[in-house]
Amino acid sequence: MTVPGLGAIDQVGFVVPDLDAACARYAPLLGPWQRAESPLTGVLYRGVPTDVHLRLAFGHAAGLEMEFISVVSGASPHSEFLAAGREGIHHVRYPVADLAATLAALEPAGFVPIWSHALGPYKWAYCEHVTKDGVLIELLESPGAGTFVKTST
Repeated sequence: MTVPGLGAIDQVGFVVPDLDAACARYAPLLGPWQRAESPLTGVLYRGVPTDVHLRLAFGHAAGLEMEFISVVSGASPHSEFLAAGREGIHHVRYPVADLAATLAALEPAGFVPIWSHALGPYKWAYCEHVTKDGVLIELLESPGAGTFVKTST
């Protein structure tokens, strides 16, 4: 089954316990890094509104954005991943033109949203397969999605 609305993966997300250490370790491969703080309120996580604060670093390799994420506080798929003793590749991201339509198209394939939010013109959702194993899928609806163009930084 091919899911309509999915273009090419444009990001690989990694969850790490120590953002500074991970950035230092991978700088020769993925840097230079652009960093951001991301305090979010009212994010829907497994059906419950929650607040979360994440630290982020963005690098690039082979035309893909590499996102490193560490959790400062709060519940999210990232904190769940770390609590399970995991570290590393967490999700892949697809830009989409219509988040709701793509979520509906993914459901018959067994992918359900577990984390979602909207911030300005940006809407995103992380989807997990019903088997609860494997890498999560992030969908990002943003201005120009579907005609997504990577730029160098």
